[in-house]
Amino acid sequence: MTSGSTRRIVVGAAVALVALGAPGARADVDPAAARGRLLLAAEPTGALSPSAAKAKLAAKDAAPGPQPIAIAGRIGAKGMEPFLEGKASFVLMEIPADDHGAKPGHDSDNCPFCKKRSANAPLVAVQFLGADGQVVPLDARKLFNVAKGTDVVVTGKAVFDPKLAIPVIQLTADGIHVRQPAKAAGK
Repeated sequence: MTSGSTRRIVVGAAVALVALGAPGARADVDPAAARGRLLLAAEPTGALSPSAAKAKLAAKDAAPGPQPIAIAGRIGAKGMEPFLEGKASFVLMEIPADDHGAKPGHDSDNCPFCKKRSANAPLVAVQFLGADGQVVPLDARKLFNVAKGTDVVVTGKAVFDPKLAIPVIQLTADGIHVRQPAKAAGK
C-alpha cells in the first residue's frame, strides 16, 4: 500500500469518526435556524492556519482536552471528497501562503508545489453539532453555500492527537465565516 493510499484511508476514517452517532436527516431541523445560529457575518480575529493550530494544540504547556480556537483553512481533503453527504461536516486544508493557489483553474490536488508544501500540514476534520449533541443532518455545501476550494474561518473547540498516523485536528465547530473570493485586479 502506498503512503498516499494509507493517507486517504486514515483521512477517510477521521472524517467518518466525525459523523459517528449521527443518524440520517431529521425532518425537525430547520436549515434557516441552523444557518442563522452558525454563520458568522464578520471574520473572527486571531484565526490560525491548520499548521499553527496544530502547534498550539500540541504544545507541551497546552491544557488537556478540547481548546477554544479559530482556524482559517480551505475546504479540501488531499485527493478525496471533503464533505460527508447530508452532514454539516467537512475537511479543511492549509491555504497556500502565496498567490499561485489563487490562480483560476489551480488544482492543489495535482500541483507538485502544493503537494510538497502540504505533505506535513494537518487536516482539520470539522463538525457542527446540534442541540442534541449530534452532527447537524444538513449538508454543509447547502447549509453554508460552500464548495471544495472555499476559504473559511471556523470557530469552536479542537483537539489534536499526535499519535495518529497522519496529523488531523478534530474541531467541534460553533461558527463559520465564509471568506469572499478575492476580486481579480482591474475588475
